Amino acid sequence: MDIVEPILSTVSLIYNLAEKVKANRKRCKRISDRVKALEDIVKSITNCSPELETALRELSLTLYSAQKLIEKYTAANLVERILKSGNHGDEFDTVSERLNDGYQVLCLALHLEQRERQCEREQREKEDEVDGKEDDMEMTKCERKQNLIFMVLTFPSFTNVAIQQIQPDKLKYEHPKKPFKTTASSEIYKGEYRGFPVAIKRYLNPVKSIFNKEVDTMKQFESPNILRMFGICIQDDKGPSPQFFIIMEYCEKGSLRQVLDSDYTLSWIRRARMCLDAAQGLYRLHNTEDKWKVHGCIKSSKFLVTKDYTVKLGGFRLAKTVTSLKRQTKDTTNRSLWYYCPEKLNDASFSYCKEWEIYSFGIVLWEIATSKKPFEGFSTEDIYNKVCEEKYQEPLPDDCPAELGELIKACRAYDSFQRPSAGVLVDKLRSMVTQLEEQEAY
Repeated sequence: MDIVEPILSTVSLIYNLAEKVKANRKRCKRISDRVKALEDIVKSITNCSPELETALRELSLTLYSAQKLIEKYTAANLVERILKSGNHGDEFDTVSERLNDGYQVLCLALHLEQRERQCEREQREKEDEVDGKEDDMEMTKCERKQNLIFMVLTFPSFTNVAIQQIQPDKLKYEHPKKPFKTTASSEIYKGEYRGFPVAIKRYLNPVKSIFNKEVDTMKQFESPNILRMFGICIQDDKGPSPQFFIIMEYCEKGSLRQVLDSDYTLSWIRRARMCLDAAQGLYRLHNTEDKWKVHGCIKSSKFLVTKDYTVKLGGFRLAKTVTSLKRQTKDTTNRSLWYYCPEKLNDASFSYCKEWEIYSFGIVLWEIATSKKPFEGFSTEDIYNKVCEEKYQEPLPDDCPAELGELIKACRAYDSFQRPSAGVLVDKLRSMVTQLEEQEAY
């Protein structure tokens, strides 16, 4: 099998690199240990089915992504830049998650026991948490040695505090109370909780079942690139007119579309990082443990941007399983024609699925690369003719990095079979971002 030798070669390289890192030693060593478990499985493969070959090719991309990540922490000049940014940890979580998922896929293909895989995954998550704390302490010491001053704000998150019920008197609103966003079912206000800025979502015409469903949906996801929920608030629960609130992370720069419409100057490395952030959010959604989920309404306005340009996926009220969406034929509510895949444009009864969602995501990536609005000035007929008849893709800027351009084109492929999975996008975008960081450093 041609794919096995390159995988084993990359594994060997990762082992060697993990011994040379200058920071995040625990995390890098843990990645190396995960790779070792994968190596043992790969070596045990004697016959390769088409499904297994696909899994191995994805694993190859993940391993290359892990290699580039560890390489970054062996280069002294890059480590110094990372220390100054104060951002070192989230990237390991997504690489580790990809390795865990690769391990599970291979185990399934080789018919290993489900319980064994679950126990190992739980153990790995505990190991990640311990390694992260030890590495962060070491990185903090390095920062002090370099006389770098950081303000570390700790805020409840999925990873360290369970979703809690917040008392109404603990929330503070900007006055006068004016929502910065209004939908048919809710108003969203900027507020403060325990001294930190938050977004407070107030339900109009509240129905407790809908509120509970949205809370349950948001609870499922643990990712730095998915909008976090810190708690819920219920006023007058026993009274005739109860009020329901969700307290969420506040993203200072607003929606991705608002950022792209603004006069912010975005370098290519900034745009590439935003693409990676968005892909990591989508990947976490698509790879939910219990059931494969889709967002159901991917567009640039559903992604939010923090003050440091981190992109987070929001708008989960419509998130559904693929199975439930296949039962629906009329699912056009809240979606724009710009984001329709060719299959839907050709067939009005075509049901929403992951392949459609990847196409929509490709349009979002094109928006990040160009700052433009998709198909601006095009009529419905124009869009149909261009996409379905001409297999047209809106052009990218001449100076767009080649690897990024190829990924954006692949997501918008006319043939759905040619579109990459969210996992492949994460692996390739991470490797590309690391390469751009290296070029910028030298």
